[in-house]
Amino acid sequence: MNFSSNGVGIAFRDEAPSAADRGEPALLVHGFASSARVNWADTGWLRTLSGDGRRAVAFDHRGHGASDKPHDPADYATPLMAEDALRLLDHLGIDRADVIGYSMGARVAAFLALRAPDRVRSIVFGGLGVHLVRGVGLPSGIGDAMEAPSLDVLTDPMQRMFRRFAEAGGNDLKALAACIRGSRQTLTPADVGRIAAPSLVAVGTKDAVAGDPRGLAELLPRGEVLDIPDRDHNPAVGDRTFKAGTLDFLSRRP
Repeated sequence: MNFSSNGVGIAFRDEAPSAADRGEPALLVHGFASSARVNWADTGWLRTLSGDGRRAVAFDHRGHGASDKPHDPADYATPLMAEDALRLLDHLGIDRADVIGYSMGARVAAFLALRAPDRVRSIVFGGLGVHLVRGVGLPSGIGDAMEAPSLDVLTDPMQRMFRRFAEAGGNDLKALAACIRGSRQTLTPADVGRIAAPSLVAVGTKDAVAGDPRGLAELLPRGEVLDIPDRDHNPAVGDRTFKAGTLDFLSRRP
């Protein structure tokens, strides 16, 4: 399925609950160079949430998956990507959702919560810790890695990791380079302090990308931490501890 977000085609999945419907939909926001399928379907997240009685909606960011892929960095400002998420909620008639973001998707979720706080019941900051405020997302060199002639010429481990991941997903590398360069907007600690929704910061204990989860949780008015044991950035996405901890968090939040 797809819809138009102010002229940009956005593909999405809408998974109905397979158990008694709690009436508490979840919006899933994937990370850089991933997609709704890779981040949320292939890892079992859609099945997990559906089995817990939750409608699970996941979409492909602009520049990713089956969505449109502009090559202008200006089209990837984080507030624009948050608007895509908000317009999808409008398109589906969802008044409020628990928002589960991973890495770049967690950053987009933060912008969404500040843009439309009444639409966000809670937030899961997966794969993103204090780097939400200490930095502007992934290093700009990741954009260079997307435009390198091949993986073989790259020596930096993080550049190689993301280039390999992007190639495995069959991505438009020019669109991903534009995304990295256009989504450099920052949030301050004061901004994060205005995110009133209950928040879970879930980061792998071996994650070298996210930043300290406790540093972010301390800035959030209602933040708590979930450690994902022995997981680095990408492998943490589908971890069973991450899923179980998120379901527990959703069961406890107001």
